[in-house]
Amino acid sequence: MRDDHYTYRVSWSPDDREYVATVVEFRSLSWLAPDPAAALLGLRALVAEVVDDLLASGEPVPEPLAERQFSGEFRLRIPPALHRALAIEATEQGVSLNRLVSAKVAI
Repeated sequence: MRDDHYTYRVSWSPDDREYVATVVEFRSLSWLAPDPAAALLGLRALVAEVVDDLLASGEPVPEPLAERQFSGEFRLRIPPALHRALAIEATEQGVSLNRLVSAKVAI
């Protein structure tokens, strides 16, 4: 398991007046630093420690999102009236319902 395959983000925290690094797969972890590179390096070191601890204790380690396989399909339940309205809109645009909803989700 490589800690550099996780989904890291660095942004400015106005409350802390520092950069904060976060990692999607470990929502409870973050690292503050005065510059973005230091925030990322600090968090990556922390994630590596946490992964080592999880492995040593036999606990599950989150799979990096980058390594997951996605089918491109998911089911969504919506009210029948919305389904009808979307079907009408798709027909008016001359596209499939799937293409219409994909375009709306991509916005």
